[in-house]
Amino acid sequence: MASQDWFDKDFYKVLGVSKDVGDAELKKTYRKLARKYHPDSNPGDAAAEAKFKEISEAYAVLSDAEQRREYDELRAMGSGARFTAGGTGGGFDDVFSRFTQQRGGSPADFDDIFSMFGAGGGTTNFGSGRFGQPSGGFRGFGGPQKGADVRARTTIDFTTAAKGETITLQGEDGKPFKVKIPAGVADGQKIRLRGRGRPSSDGGESGDIVVEIAVRPHPVFTRDGLNVRVTVPVTFTEAVFGATIEVPTLGGTPVKLRVAPGTPSGRVLRVKGRGIASQKGTGDLLAEVHVAVPSHLDDRARAALDAYREAEPKENPRADMMAKARQ
Repeated sequence: MASQDWFDKDFYKVLGVSKDVGDAELKKTYRKLARKYHPDSNPGDAAAEAKFKEISEAYAVLSDAEQRREYDELRAMGSGARFTAGGTGGGFDDVFSRFTQQRGGSPADFDDIFSMFGAGGGTTNFGSGRFGQPSGGFRGFGGPQKGADVRARTTIDFTTAAKGETITLQGEDGKPFKVKIPAGVADGQKIRLRGRGRPSSDGGESGDIVVEIAVRPHPVFTRDGLNVRVTVPVTFTEAVFGATIEVPTLGGTPVKLRVAPGTPSGRVLRVKGRGIASQKGTGDLLAEVHVAVPSHLDDRARAALDAYREAEPKENPRADMMAKARQ
């Protein structure tokens, strides 16, 4: 970054912070802006990319105590100072005169002035040195750029997603790497392996590996948050007279449930603590009762049902629904 930039640019304004901002607040503000304007979050958006470079440039200077001190001293001279190769007005005399005024009228020490520009008393170089590395480096755009993320996708079975497991995948370089699947991972969830992506081109931290998880459906169970749902068929007589039935659990031994007499289809029976156990808690097993209608009847069963039909209460189970529908 050239010295002229330090006169022309208000880095505090770029980041939206006060001149007495502390390191912690400065870092927090920069990270928030960097996430918002990062090119990865705004592909093809030239304005966002320019803004990202601007805030990165500002943060690089203000986050470095020595650079910030030099910047504040130069800015204190006033924005009217100019570094020019020749011509009238706005030359080095402006800087020397302002520096002398700050020293209470005493002659300026050239070593002091040159040290402000990163030359340490030697030849001033506005393209490198403590003013910053060449435009692509650390000081040019506010720090080294993070390496690119590598994206991967894997499909796991329902039980693995529920209980968690460490799996091995193959990287883009052909080398295997391990991924810890946490218990309760959901379909579409992403797992980020920090620093395992592509290296930075200018000495920054490496990118990440982002693994998107696809969960294969289970033939019996479904998820409801941390709860596991299962539909349990019961016979007509079990629903009418009540029964004790066995219900499967996810990767465990079956449990016995009591179906109360007169249980209708759709009633949910809950088994505490037999759902998904994760860091966020443990869910339940939700068994939804479904009254199964027999598809085949022999003559004896058909005759018994005919007799029941004649004897059953003459009630219309849809009457209440029809009345509500007319409201």
